[in-house]
Amino acid sequence: MPQSPRHSRSTHLLISAMGEQQPGLLDHLTRAILDSGCSVQDSHMAVLGNAFTATLLVSGNWNTLSKLDGALVTLARQQGLDVHTRRTGPGQREGHSLPYSVDVIALDQPGIVHQLVGFFSSRGVTIREMNSQAYTAAHSSTPMFTAHLSVEIPATEHIASLREDFLDLCDELNLDGVIEPIKG
Repeated sequence: MPQSPRHSRSTHLLISAMGEQQPGLLDHLTRAILDSGCSVQDSHMAVLGNAFTATLLVSGNWNTLSKLDGALVTLARQQGLDVHTRRTGPGQREGHSLPYSVDVIALDQPGIVHQLVGFFSSRGVTIREMNSQAYTAAHSSTPMFTAHLSVEIPATEHIASLREDFLDLCDELNLDGVIEPIKG
C-alpha cells in the first residue's frame, strides 16, 4: 500500500479501497477508522459489478491518522483489498462559484460521459461529483443511461447562456437533461 509523505499539517486522509464484494467489508473498513480515533468526513461507496469500491475522506490528528495507516495495511491483507491512501487537507469550495445539479437520461450510447465532462470542462466548470449508470429498462429491455453531476459554475459565467448551450448539447446527443441550482 503506497504511503504518502507525512506532513504535520495534514489533518485528513483520503482512502481508496477496492476488492471483491463480500459481506462485512464496509463494516471492517469503518471499524478500523473508528478504532483509530478518526472520523469519516465524506464517503462514496458502491458495488460495481462484483467489486466493492470505497473512497473516504477521514479526519484526525497526526497520531490517529498514522494509527489508521497501519490498521489499513492489516485490513488490506486480511480482506484481500487494494487500499491506497494520501494525506490531504480539508476540502475547499471554489471561490465565487454557484452550485448546480445536472441530471441526464438517455438511450445508452458510447461517449456520453466524455461529452458531458468535456462540455463542463471547456467552460471552466468544476465537477464536484458524478454518478452514472447504464441499465436495461424494465419493460422494454432498452439499454439506458443516467447521470447525475454536482457542479460549481464560476460566478462570472452567464448562466442562461450555459443552460442554453447545455440544452443544445442534449438535443445534439439525444439526451434528456436538466441543469438547476442546488437549493440549500
